[in-house]
Amino acid sequence: MKIICRAGLLLLCAATGSCSRGTQKTTAMDTFEKGTFGYDLHYLSEKDSLLAVLSDDGGQSQIIVSPGYQAKVFTSSAEGMQGKSLGYVNYRALEAETLDEHMNGYGGENRFWIGPEGGKYSVFFPPGAEQVYAHWHTPPAIDTEPWEVVSANRRTVSMKKEMEVMNYAGSGLKLRIDRTVSLVATPEIRFGLGVTLPAGVKAVAYTTENRIVNLNGFAWTDTTGAVCIWILDMFHTAPRAVTLVPFREGSESELGRVVTSDYFGEIPADRLKIKGNVIYLKTDGRYRSKLGLNGRRTPALAGNYDPDAGRLTVITYDVDGGATYLSQEWNPEKDPLAGDAMNAYNDGPLEDGSIMGPFLELESASPAAFLQPMQSLEHRHTVYHFLGGEEELSAITEKLFGVTVREINSVFN
Repeated sequence: MKIICRAGLLLLCAATGSCSRGTQKTTAMDTFEKGTFGYDLHYLSEKDSLLAVLSDDGGQSQIIVSPGYQAKVFTSSAEGMQGKSLGYVNYRALEAETLDEHMNGYGGENRFWIGPEGGKYSVFFPPGAEQVYAHWHTPPAIDTEPWEVVSANRRTVSMKKEMEVMNYAGSGLKLRIDRTVSLVATPEIRFGLGVTLPAGVKAVAYTTENRIVNLNGFAWTDTTGAVCIWILDMFHTAPRAVTLVPFREGSESELGRVVTSDYFGEIPADRLKIKGNVIYLKTDGRYRSKLGLNGRRTPALAGNYDPDAGRLTVITYDVDGGATYLSQEWNPEKDPLAGDAMNAYNDGPLEDGSIMGPFLELESASPAAFLQPMQSLEHRHTVYHFLGGEEELSAITEKLFGVTVREINSVFN
């Protein structure tokens, strides 16, 4: 393991022993096939000289964190440098010569955003503008601007960013963001999920601890509007990939609607299924669709399974069933305080045939940050990847979701 110090940050380079520029970079890129973790590490090191690669002792579990690209966890591997790169990296956006005025979708399997995206308190639309794509703009601090590194070591990196944004309600909101990404050692996974890994299963996991602080001299209220922490995970779509979203059963009068399934129009029945207490969303990258669960319905757990890659991804996150969550919908007439705590997304072509990815997303949001000056709100979000055969991964899906891999595979067949 070679450690290269760059501006106080540790760039950990396994296997190749070099992440330098010029001809050495070409040689390193030739060493790894596109789609591997090693390829993406060397590619991204040319885009951000302050990459942090967090690694376990054996170098098999690794993640790439990018302060230059808004503190994203770009990608990860459970099999070292030669292993598959498990996050979505958008090379096309990274190579673009000009910035996109709406959003620069660089990818990243875990990124920090603030919400709400739409509605009365939106931070993506200027005051009074019609909430349509032409007026939708991602705040630069979470789209294009670099973040500051506070500290870093082999297992953890902490970053921060201050920003000010004008929301749809006409309030200028100032805030500081503190974000820490920590690798979860494989033996510790059983403490986080309550599962013991079957023999032969390989894993990589990490936790993100996210905090926002009100830097205004006034409180954030239902008059000024408020923001929320919004964490989004981008992964590769696949022909047979399926997202699993468990929910708490109970009456709508007590728990609300089971699932919000009409963000972009109602999801067709052949793409969204509910069996028992699990919602299944087809994530093949061929149809743009999004669903959501409120804070009372979600058990703070979701996943995605790709049988062709032998990959099971699981996310957990903080949730408060009694808290208020902000609506993200592009409609300022809707109740801004009736939103979802988690979302799942499948990319697909837009009306003009263009497509940003394709990619799939698993997302979580914090409650509304109605904060006094200098008061803070925190939100934790953890990602787990498991690689293995059907029988081995079934032991995990049965424990967490109450279904076997065979049942998952049969949902849309």
